[in-house]
Amino acid sequence: MDPTCVNIPAWEIRHRISLDEASSLPCLAEVDVLVVGGGASGVAAATVAAESNCSTILVERYGFCGGAAVAGLSGTICGLFLASDQSKPKQVVFGFSERFRSELARRGGVTPPQKYGKTYVVTHDPLKWRETADSLLTVSGVRVLFHTVVVAVIMDGNRHLGVVIESNAGRSVILAKRTVDASGDAAVVARAGHPWRFGDQGRIQNPTMFFRLGGVDVDRFVAHWGEDTISPPEIVEALTAADRRNYDLPRKKIWIFPTTQPGELLVNATRLSARDGSMLNVINPEDWTVAEIDGRRQVREYARFLAAHVEGCERSFVIDTGVECGVRQTRSIEGLQTLTNEDVVAGTKRPDSICRSPWPIELHAGDKPKLHWLLDDYYDVPFGALIPAVGENIVVAGRCLSAEHEALASARVTAQCFEYGHAAGVAAALSISDDTPLHLLEPAAIAERMKKAGSAL
Repeated sequence: MDPTCVNIPAWEIRHRISLDEASSLPCLAEVDVLVVGGGASGVAAATVAAESNCSTILVERYGFCGGAAVAGLSGTICGLFLASDQSKPKQVVFGFSERFRSELARRGGVTPPQKYGKTYVVTHDPLKWRETADSLLTVSGVRVLFHTVVVAVIMDGNRHLGVVIESNAGRSVILAKRTVDASGDAAVVARAGHPWRFGDQGRIQNPTMFFRLGGVDVDRFVAHWGEDTISPPEIVEALTAADRRNYDLPRKKIWIFPTTQPGELLVNATRLSARDGSMLNVINPEDWTVAEIDGRRQVREYARFLAAHVEGCERSFVIDTGVECGVRQTRSIEGLQTLTNEDVVAGTKRPDSICRSPWPIELHAGDKPKLHWLLDDYYDVPFGALIPAVGENIVVAGRCLSAEHEALASARVTAQCFEYGHAAGVAAALSISDDTPLHLLEPAAIAERMKKAGSAL
């Protein structure tokens, strides 16, 4: 071992440079709005900013948009409907979320509402999700850079001026008046050295490996499983019994969704942890690699169980897993405001809201998921949860918003991420047009524009 490596941290995230230092690199673009990350929040932010007459560029590390919804194959739009003991779905979140869902439906890429415990979700086709994003971004005039990552931020004090990007072509600079960190991991915020937190005193939720199962007699499956996509008690008992025999099935409550494709199910079953049962830190590529490898192994175990024990799955086979395991939580920013656990449980309403959420606290930690339902209610997410406490010209969108641990377990889902991106895109455009710092914008002005675009606030 090289003695110079002893006791030196393995990774350094902070990497900020001055405009003078950046001048040694070619400048690829100067734009109004830079969006980093092409998940639900990034697609919404970029589309909305471009439609607000801002020159906009989106940087995405994969060759497609979708983030956790597509690369992680999470596969459902959660957070659109109230939770209730009533039997019919009641949609309460609209705006960009509904715009995207409607476009998916036009393409035949989303199911009708499916029962999930006391609420409902819709399941989408991952390819049509990508194509829908491609269309929205292209038509709105966003310049998209796939296969590109941010490696440094360009700063003047705490003022964001742009980023250094890297691809197989080399390195270049993008200068931007406003930056939207939609990376999911607060990657821009962390590289700038702004404060962030990591779960509950360093503990984050478990990742999971989603998979698609083909060759299923879906009618027989639903007749056996039931209309609720959450596993019924007899399946939980069968998983528990099988795990005591010759299976390795660490999670006993699993969720399965019929998709838009005939004979296909989307399965959310695995629970990924280190071999000793400890938490995996999926920011660290060593832990993330363990999650990817063990995730694929667990997929085969659950597929074997389903073929042997669940009607309609006798001739089933694994079509594919996610491109990456589904990551639920990493860094959260320290924001001007923080969504608290109590805000969620109490259904707090507020005048500075830019999004409502009826989704339960869905906490994946320990031996089994925890679900805390918000019956016939929702809470509001404040605009200040998207604004870092330190830093100028930057707003976040997506699961890295400022939220306490259990609050994030509710606030991180897809419908809300679309709306955070919607708010971030509006805020960036307003900030530029009004020549006003992001943290001094009136949330009511952002909400008013969002409502004109269909958001329910």
